[in-house]
Amino acid sequence: MNTHRLSCREAKKRDLVEYLADLGHTPHHIKNHEYWYLSPLRKEHTPSFKVVRRLNIWYDHGIGKGGTIVDFGILYHRCTISEFLRILESRPNLSGLPKSSDQVPLKEILPSPILIKSVHPIDSLHLRSYLAIRYVPLLLAQQYCRQVDFELHGKETSALGFPNQSGGFELRNANFKGSTHPKDYSFFDNGLGIVTVLEGVFSFLSYLAVRQQILPPPNFLILNSLAFLERARPLLEKHSLIDLHLDNDESGKQSTAKALQWNVKYRDQSHLFSPHKDWNDHLMALNQHLQQDPNRGLRR
Repeated sequence: MNTHRLSCREAKKRDLVEYLADLGHTPHHIKNHEYWYLSPLRKEHTPSFKVVRRLNIWYDHGIGKGGTIVDFGILYHRCTISEFLRILESRPNLSGLPKSSDQVPLKEILPSPILIKSVHPIDSLHLRSYLAIRYVPLLLAQQYCRQVDFELHGKETSALGFPNQSGGFELRNANFKGSTHPKDYSFFDNGLGIVTVLEGVFSFLSYLAVRQQILPPPNFLILNSLAFLERARPLLEKHSLIDLHLDNDESGKQSTAKALQWNVKYRDQSHLFSPHKDWNDHLMALNQHLQQDPNRGLRR
């Protein structure tokens, strides 16, 4: 009888791309050694889960996490390391990786460093056009965002920069979605006992655009990634009420359901922008209706 048990070291040599295929996940596109997927760990529409096959390491840009096949397995299956090793043992036909890929440091797959050149008020016509397409007023964006000119992979570009609590920026333009290190949530303290929680910068700006008549404004916490919900919990629970405006998708609903079990202070407010995915989709729909019927806002 073979009593050998798969070790972590051996598991890390199993081909992650083959393992993902075995689970039913195929790459959206492949560029050099990089395999890009719709994240197996959450719902999304734009591929942001990367595997560098040469290194056999993954990184999910949406949650800011990455690692080896073992790190992926315990997140995907929501299990312990020993439980995942048993799962992997049940798939003995997965290929191993060449020796050259052993013990490659994780830093080699982390997002390439973003070199910030300058930070200043938004003056790019491209970024102003991008805001207009998303129906976010420029004056509103100017209050909370800056233009960040940066270099990535030797190429210079500009993006809307939304600052977080740790000094990093969420970066957005029509063709790029990323962040500088360190990544963190953003908090705006308006001195009230109520806090409104949103997932991202465009949900936040759109909420303000739709509900700008509501005074005084609550405190705001923008997660910038659902992965930061638990990290933000101590700060959130200092408030008397916590209004959750998380996306109407599977990940957002799961995070809302989890938070509602933590404390009676949490309230699900996603119905306010339903049936749309988030506040920006809701804002865009409102503006498109107004364009179709300019007198709509004048009727009672």
